[in-house]
Amino acid sequence: MSLLAQGFNLGDKLQLQPGRPLVGVAAGTVGSTFGTLSSFINLLLPMAFIIAGLIFLFLLIGGGFTIVSSAGNPKGVEQGKNQLMTAVIGFIVIFSAFWIIQIIETFTGVKIFNSGL
Repeated sequence: MSLLAQGFNLGDKLQLQPGRPLVGVAAGTVGSTFGTLSSFINLLLPMAFIIAGLIFLFLLIGGGFTIVSSAGNPKGVEQGKNQLMTAVIGFIVIFSAFWIIQIIETFTGVKIFNSGL
């Protein structure tokens, strides 16, 4: 029988007790601001996906501009194609990471994309 079928929730196991201060953590640090590691990830991860999407957009524009501005020069066209290919591969990696996180949320009960912050 799996742990999920037994009612095991990994998200509950990773939570700190409400109101319990972190031992050995100085005030004003990340550890004192965010009670759990997941609350810190909740803040950073959605911003990382937005930044990655913007980088992807600029790489696509830059690769297309390189191809157009090469004026038929085979070396310039190849450079633009390589830039477009790396942008698409990067997008696939980021898109896959997003769905892996969604799967982790489903199976463990840990809310990584918590809109409550």
